[in-house]
Amino acid sequence: MDVGDRTRARTAGALYLLTFITSVPTLALYAAVRDHADFVLGAGSPTGVVTAALLEVALAVTCAATAVTLFPLLRRHSETAAVGFLAARVVEAALILVGVTSMLAVVSLRDGRAAYEVQSLRVAQRVLVEVYDGTFLLGQSLMPVISACCLGTVLLRNGLVPRWIPLLGLAGAPLLLASDVAIACGAYEQGSPVAGVAALPVAGWELALGVTLLLKGFGSAPRGRVLSAAAAA
Repeated sequence: MDVGDRTRARTAGALYLLTFITSVPTLALYAAVRDHADFVLGAGSPTGVVTAALLEVALAVTCAATAVTLFPLLRRHSETAAVGFLAARVVEAALILVGVTSMLAVVSLRDGRAAYEVQSLRVAQRVLVEVYDGTFLLGQSLMPVISACCLGTVLLRNGLVPRWIPLLGLAGAPLLLASDVAIACGAYEQGSPVAGVAALPVAGWELALGVTLLLKGFGSAPRGRVLSAAAAA
């Protein structure tokens, strides 16, 4: 791998870590609007919600940027997987922005609450929070399953990072998918401990990948392996 490719890989690693930095605080910051039905009526402070929205805008940008940065490298090994990974990350970023829009809409209703009826405001807040929950489930929970399958397969087949890293992602993907289906079917809540445990392997895979790429970049796969992978794609 040449210097340019290594720089690209390390840039992707830094972007992966930024996705963690921007995503971890958001659920806690959104608690004011998610857990209080009277937020739209003026209860509590909107500062945390606006801060979380800004962090999620940054999250959407870094999310898409990881795929754009890695696409030229992954394409050499499997164009199908590279396109799948890029598509999943872009869809994830788009859904994140939809969720951000719903939360900012609650803040806007709060600012102009004098023009609306109390009950209408409460209903609107609830609906917009449900929209956010739906976009979170599809974007920040389901799309990482697809990303792990596409990217993890390429990394594992071509030995570009230590094997345990893509294996963690590939093992965690079906677990997270099963959890997403269970949440969609109403088996348990999105923020429940069970859902958190189910998401840990995929979160661990993304964190480990980010650290590895930032510190070391990709390893060099044998040329024959690259050509056979490209042919298989």
